[in-house]
Amino acid sequence: MVLGVLASRPAMVLWTLLGLALLWQGKRLGDYTRTVREHGKTCVSWFGPVPKVTIADPGVTREVMSNKFGHFEKLRFPTLTRLLAGGVAVYEGEKWVKHRRILNPAFHVEKLKLMMPAFSACCEELVSRWIESLGSDGCCEVDVCPEFQTLTGDVISRTAFGSSYLEGRRIFELQSVQADRIVAEVKKIFIPGYMSLPTKKNRLMHQTNNEIESILRGLIEKRMQAMQQGESTKDDLLGLMLESNMRETDDKGQPILGMTIEEVIEECKLFYFAGSETTSVLLTWTMIVLAMHPEWQGRAREEVLGLFAKNKPEYDGFSKLKTVTMILYEVLRLYPPAVAFMRKTYKEIEIGSITYPAGVIIELPVLLIHHDPDIWGSDVHEFKPERFADGIAKASKDPGAFLPFGWGPRICIGQNFALLEAKMALCMILQHFEFELGPTYSHVPHNQKMLRPMHGAQIKLRAI
Repeated sequence: MVLGVLASRPAMVLWTLLGLALLWQGKRLGDYTRTVREHGKTCVSWFGPVPKVTIADPGVTREVMSNKFGHFEKLRFPTLTRLLAGGVAVYEGEKWVKHRRILNPAFHVEKLKLMMPAFSACCEELVSRWIESLGSDGCCEVDVCPEFQTLTGDVISRTAFGSSYLEGRRIFELQSVQADRIVAEVKKIFIPGYMSLPTKKNRLMHQTNNEIESILRGLIEKRMQAMQQGESTKDDLLGLMLESNMRETDDKGQPILGMTIEEVIEECKLFYFAGSETTSVLLTWTMIVLAMHPEWQGRAREEVLGLFAKNKPEYDGFSKLKTVTMILYEVLRLYPPAVAFMRKTYKEIEIGSITYPAGVIIELPVLLIHHDPDIWGSDVHEFKPERFADGIAKASKDPGAFLPFGWGPRICIGQNFALLEAKMALCMILQHFEFELGPTYSHVPHNQKMLRPMHGAQIKLRAI
């Protein structure tokens, strides 16, 4: 079977981006289940004249994401990249290889261990703030959505910039505002020429981006100057990245600059956007489901107290957190931060019995794969952490059906960072509080930037 001829490339790009804009704003989540139920796990839908193939088969999904033969590429969003974040997440080919090689050392487990004090300090501030909010009955209600956004922003600020923490906080605040503005404008942002119009919102977005890049440039140049004068490398993400960057050599072994300052700026912007959003939504959904399932909350607390008592959690104990790990995996299965990944065929390729020409949009619906009863069983929509008791590979009928961080060479570079941060936060919360859903909580998962509760996450805390 051959997928038919595509429309012209400009029309394809415009319609694709407009369709993704609708996905971002949560208008099309219901289309996923309905389309696959009516038309099968590999089906074609349309953005105007442009075909988009949805493939809800984990085997094919892994084949696409592994991209062994260079047949696929990520979609390009130049306006979003310029105003929000680019970096290794959007690069292709040799440039991606170089950036990934430079960044990898900063996210090695041994380096992440050095960041544990920063994780702990930020979580202590969160717990202290909640304790101060308790009433005379030892209880209070908080919306944990903004609380965890603040927490993860603080963690990124400390781990990325160390002693320049306050400047890092300002960057996070600006990035958060920028992301909200872009989501609000995303239906318009891809209209040709729209971003050149001198509207108030356009001017604000460009001014915000200029301020972010100005702060980052100052931090980076100051750090590079100190390192060139012999100052020891700091164990934060910026220091580790710059150290790795300065070690780059050409094919003759001569030192070269791996990344320009502009490219380092883009990687720092990506730290903020990806690093804070992923972990904050993971922690939010974890609090919600544990509030819904007090028996699992109790089991997790018993495990944490058994390992750490009320002492500060330590890295060496995290590998023994079997129950907590199962819970986090099950939350990532039920509520993956990204509901789908998108790729585009770079050249003609045959997958299964279908030949795809160049330029076809391939949608890989993680949410559907994670909720497929053929893969996970008839209890697929239930919260059952025990399905991960023997590890990820044995949790379902397909050992590669768990895709919260992607797959293949482009798997999320920060997944260990995110899970360590989530474990630290969850352990410290369980040490100090019992919790249940607040009376105003409404369970409406909504796709806005990432999958999050539409009306917030009101949680009633009780000190223990």
